[in-house]
Amino acid sequence: MKTVINSRVLVMLSLFLITTIFTQAQSFKKAAELRNLNMGIIKAKARVALIEQKVTVADSLIESGKLLIVESKTETRIIEAERKKLDKDYAAEQKPLAKLSTSKNKGESTRARTDLKTLYIQYRSDVKTLDNRLTDAKKKLTKGNANLKRGKAIKKNAQDPLKASKAALKAAQAKYDAAYFSGGNTDPNKNMLK
Repeated sequence: MKTVINSRVLVMLSLFLITTIFTQAQSFKKAAELRNLNMGIIKAKARVALIEQKVTVADSLIESGKLLIVESKTETRIIEAERKKLDKDYAAEQKPLAKLSTSKNKGESTRARTDLKTLYIQYRSDVKTLDNRLTDAKKKLTKGNANLKRGKAIKKNAQDPLKASKAALKAAQAKYDAAYFSGGNTDPNKNMLK
């Protein structure tokens, strides 16, 4: 009778050990599955962050392009107003000197021609300065348009991958949640990725 009890105890112990080993194997398998799903979520978050960074760069390019365009247009208007004023002032100063240069008084006529040449040289110098500023404003406009165009292209090319990456992140999170809660976990506060 003792052998029968001993054999029953041995069978029960071995059955208990096998059940324990099987349960531990299942929990290790579940932990490994959760770890793999967690890595998928981390990778998906990294892809989303990378694409969002591209969108941020594109937005800053668009904003800087718009700013450069506005600055260029403002500078162009200012330069055009200064050019009109310069032309008007030159015409006003030149008119009396031109009359004096045709005077019958030789000294007065010579001095007026010299003053006309000096006035013309100063006028050409001022015009050259305004032309250089206008060229710089046009370069700024060109750069602003290029930044705006490049920013819009980058943003357009990043929109579809961003949507796909966010969808992949949502799917990975859903898979993780399904695996986490299927293991008997019912407390969502213990799910660290939630």
